[in-house]
Amino acid sequence: MSSHDVWPVRTDRLQVRPMTADDVDVMWEWRRLPQVNRWLGLAPDTIEAFRERYLDPDRLRAMYLVDLLPEDGGDAPRPIGDVMIRVGDGWAQLEVADQAKGVEAELGWVLDPEYTGRGYATEAIRAVIDTCLGPLGLRRVHAGCFADNEPSWRLMERLGMRREEFSRKTALHRSGEWLDGLNYGILAEEWAALRAR
Repeated sequence: MSSHDVWPVRTDRLQVRPMTADDVDVMWEWRRLPQVNRWLGLAPDTIEAFRERYLDPDRLRAMYLVDLLPEDGGDAPRPIGDVMIRVGDGWAQLEVADQAKGVEAELGWVLDPEYTGRGYATEAIRAVIDTCLGPLGLRRVHAGCFADNEPSWRLMERLGMRREEFSRKTALHRSGEWLDGLNYGILAEEWAALRAR
C-alpha cells in the first residue's frame, strides 16, 4: 500500500491529512504563539522566514494537518494543529542495512492552545501511530521533547509509549539554558498488544 493511499485518516472528531503549501499560513497561526514556539526546535520569528522553512518540499512532505471535523457535517473542517511524521531508517549493520530502510518514524505535534484540554492531541496521535504501525507497515515510532514540556511527555505516556531516555541538560534552548530531554518509543507489536486490550 502506498503511503498516499492511507490519508486522510479520520477519527470520531478529527481528520489528519497531508499538509499542502496553502496550509502553511494556517499553521503559522498557532506556531507563532510564545507558549507554543518555546518548545519547538524550529521557530522562525516572521511569517516570511516560516514560509521559507516550511515550503521546502522535504519538510512539507513530512507535515500533516489536524482538522476538527464539523459536528453537523455542514461546515468545512477547521485546522487545529499539525503533526510531523518523518519516516527514516533504523540503525543496522552494513550487511543488513537495506532491511532497515524506511522502517520507523519520528513524530512531533503541535496543537493550537485554543483547542487543548479536550483530548484532541491524544486522539490525533493515536490515529497517527495506528496508521504508522498498521497500514504503513513501520516497525517503530518515536518522539522526543524537553523534559519541561510536561503535556507532551504525559501524552506519550497516556498512549503507552515507553520512556527510552532521560538526558540531563543535553538540549540548548533558544533562551540560552541547557535543558533536560526525554525520548519515547513504541514497537508495532507493543502497540498491537495495547490496542487488543
